[in-house]
Amino acid sequence: MQHRVGGGERDSGHVRNCMGHGVADTGPGPAAAERIFSVDLSRSMEELQMGSGQTVAVFGAYGHTGRFVVTELRDRGLVPLLVGRDVGRLQVLAASHPGLEFRVASVDDPVSLDQALKGAVAVVNCAGPFASTAAPVIEAALRTGVPYVDVAAEIEANLDTFTHFTDRARAAGVAVVPAMAFFGGLGDLLVTTAMGDWTAADEAHVAYGLSSWHPTAGTLASGTVSRERRDGRRVRYTGGRLEYYVDECDLPTVEWDFPAPMGRRSVLGGFTMADVVTVPSHLSIPEVRTYMTTDAAKGLAAADAPAPAAVDEFGRSAQTFTVDVVVRAGDTQRRVVASGQDIYAISAPLAVEAVHRVLAGRTRTSGVASAGEIFDAPDFLRALSAHITLEPCRESRASRFV
Repeated sequence: MQHRVGGGERDSGHVRNCMGHGVADTGPGPAAAERIFSVDLSRSMEELQMGSGQTVAVFGAYGHTGRFVVTELRDRGLVPLLVGRDVGRLQVLAASHPGLEFRVASVDDPVSLDQALKGAVAVVNCAGPFASTAAPVIEAALRTGVPYVDVAAEIEANLDTFTHFTDRARAAGVAVVPAMAFFGGLGDLLVTTAMGDWTAADEAHVAYGLSSWHPTAGTLASGTVSRERRDGRRVRYTGGRLEYYVDECDLPTVEWDFPAPMGRRSVLGGFTMADVVTVPSHLSIPEVRTYMTTDAAKGLAAADAPAPAAVDEFGRSAQTFTVDVVVRAGDTQRRVVASGQDIYAISAPLAVEAVHRVLAGRTRTSGVASAGEIFDAPDFLRALSAHITLEPCRESRASRFV
């Protein structure tokens, strides 16, 4: 498979307003960016007032992503409740956030989970592997009647959530939003935005341009669990279904033309991520394919891969990312691109924005739903303008994917 779109065709493509009202067709520009920021700032102030004093439980609060979520909740006017099974790590985290309460709970102890969620208006699950934690925490959320959001990137764990909890969550009137993170959530929002007024498309391509990938301990543990569940098989979404298959060959290396400054990069085709669960859960697209820059994939697989190292006051690593999404229907394609810093850090505003919207009733459905289905995708992305940079949606003649 080769991506044949070059920079010239990207520039000549028609710029289409897929972002809804308030975004200029000619691209953001300084004035448009200022208008978007003003709208988002006003909305944020309203939501801060709405969320003031409300308690949100964070399961796995002391993990790498959990710490970002705790900080983001505080910044957004919500009160994090620190939850996990390791009392020592909870005490250390609580000491760094004076005034916050912590509770010890384990997925093996339903009573402790129910007690941990007492008084909370929602729960964010940041504790992987989610194959072990998602179901017990969702069960507790259903018993206590609070919305559930997680940051799971595990394909099988997300599939389990849709398979086992869709009917029960809808019947209980409880929102359950899996994969509300960089992998699965952001890609789904971008694909949904690119679809715009289309009700169906032939294929969706999500290319992840990571400058590097220094995995957390949670990422490595989740990867191990996923590999064990697949028993040596690979996974893809093709022909309108999720398919497990055996292939002894290496994943194909192809070229992808990311926008500047990343430019043309080698990517691994068939590097399948959680988007193959979230996107097809609500969009009629029979082929959903994801790609990863080869350098990032090598970093993830390295035996001595270092953990992410903070380089700024927010605790973010130096890693940058570009997510390039292309959807095709017939001979027309639409493209949306997002970029930012640190794939783990960006999961926090994604998850917390989801919590805010669920609590404010700004949802389009109930029960188990991906980000693109339950939220207004273009509006959600606008709300992240402080964290990601978006290129305007472009429509052009379709390129060949072979």
